Amino acid sequence: MNINGVTIEDTFAEAFPMTGARLIVTAESPEWAQTAGRVATGYASSVIGCDVEAGIERIVPAEETPDGRPGVSLLMFAFNRDALQKAVVNRVGQCILTCPTTACYNGLPVVKDKSIRVGGNLRFFGDGHQFSKKLEGIRYWRLPVMDGEFVCEDVFGTMKGVAGGNFLILGEDQAKALAAAESAVQAIGKLPNVIMPFPGGVVRSGSKVGSKYKKLRASTNDAYCPTLRGLVQSALPEGVNAVYEIVIDGLDLAAVEEATRTGVRAACQPGVLHITAGNYGGNLGPHHLHLRKLLG
Repeated sequence: MNINGVTIEDTFAEAFPMTGARLIVTAESPEWAQTAGRVATGYASSVIGCDVEAGIERIVPAEETPDGRPGVSLLMFAFNRDALQKAVVNRVGQCILTCPTTACYNGLPVVKDKSIRVGGNLRFFGDGHQFSKKLEGIRYWRLPVMDGEFVCEDVFGTMKGVAGGNFLILGEDQAKALAAAESAVQAIGKLPNVIMPFPGGVVRSGSKVGSKYKKLRASTNDAYCPTLRGLVQSALPEGVNAVYEIVIDGLDLAAVEEATRTGVRAACQPGVLHITAGNYGGNLGPHHLHLRKLLG
């Protein structure tokens, strides 16, 4: 398969189940809402070393938020609900509660036994001065803070999402490969229900499972490192001198598939020679995203 002169390799990305939550963060200005969103989703690129994988899903206009103020939608993913609850409570408490003028609301349906408690855990910061109110069956906690009150919904819904969707952009040089990756990120960023958790949506340090060092769970993907060509069993075709990876997490498989399809097409630009994907022979996760099938 060839798109705009770019070879699409006959391979698949291997993704795995994760539990996800959506947070709607609002503030008095778009700038403060986005500041809270960026800080709350920092250091959240990979569960190899982070408590969650997280990112800003989209900017939410004031007419769509619970309190009529400008906001952002955040997605956070962890391996299970207990881990997700701990991470969300910590990140809301450290990064959103502390940010001027913010409030935090649930963005997913709440299903019994499939929810996490956020405001209900953060309420203790009020030191006995906190209080709650139910509106249309939903409980909100109000915590006194130095610029007024912090409002946070009590319970947040979760759902089984998909993490680890990916594709690799193999370019003639760093500049061309990065330009293609940036185009892919911009195109995917317009889609709902997905995030790209790495810095700016782009991964330079793709990894493989395991290492020569026993304590490391993952190490550099040497088969795609240009400087190791000739020293290892390289997977780089002739003429490829830079590789960038796009990793995609989503609230369902269909969203990750659409993001992959959109991102790959956007990345097929001059200077890109091949598009491929990372997998571990089908042993890492049950979701296999075959590039040629998705693009066919």
